[in-house]
Amino acid sequence: MPDGSSDTIRRGRKFDQVLEGAKEVFLTDGFEGASVDDIARKAGVSKATLYSYFPDKRMLFMEVAKVECRRQADQAIEKIDMGAPVDVILREAATQVLAFISSDFGQRIFRICVGESDRFPTLGAEFYQSGPALIRARLVAFFREAVERGELVIEDFDLAANQFHALCKADVLERLVFQVDKTIPESQRIKVIDGAVATFMARYGPRP
Repeated sequence: MPDGSSDTIRRGRKFDQVLEGAKEVFLTDGFEGASVDDIARKAGVSKATLYSYFPDKRMLFMEVAKVECRRQADQAIEKIDMGAPVDVILREAATQVLAFISSDFGQRIFRICVGESDRFPTLGAEFYQSGPALIRARLVAFFREAVERGELVIEDFDLAANQFHALCKADVLERLVFQVDKTIPESQRIKVIDGAVATFMARYGPRP
């Protein structure tokens, strides 16, 4: 499968089937190790069908990442009661962010993007747009509503979203990526989430 030879994705009846099979192979074998034969076999389609949908392996990988990131983001939003007090919403948002970055999918996709960044500089940028940038956009939308209700005081919404996202990852992402820790104990998760919400509210909470 050529890398970077086309910018066209054709959707068809077995499109989702191809994505699911590709996701399993990419997460198991990485980007470089994923072969067309293995992806087609796992997806239950012919190589011709695979090529007709995705003539470029990079495009197939990015579509897998985008679809999964969007799915997880949508599921996270559905779990949050947007009518709850702002600190409760922030706590749930922090829980969802931490759950994603500590998930097997989140870690493996991150490693693949970093590992392939030299050969495909746009890979990391595209993943950023489908992952972190998507989270930031949804945080910004929530922050704007909270400011209108007088629950937060924010001038630079993008900065606030980036800061909250960073607080939710405090030392967790690095320890997982570098395999210092295999999992994050529940006590550590609670500590990070509590700290993220308390620090954010101390900076952006309503003034007395």
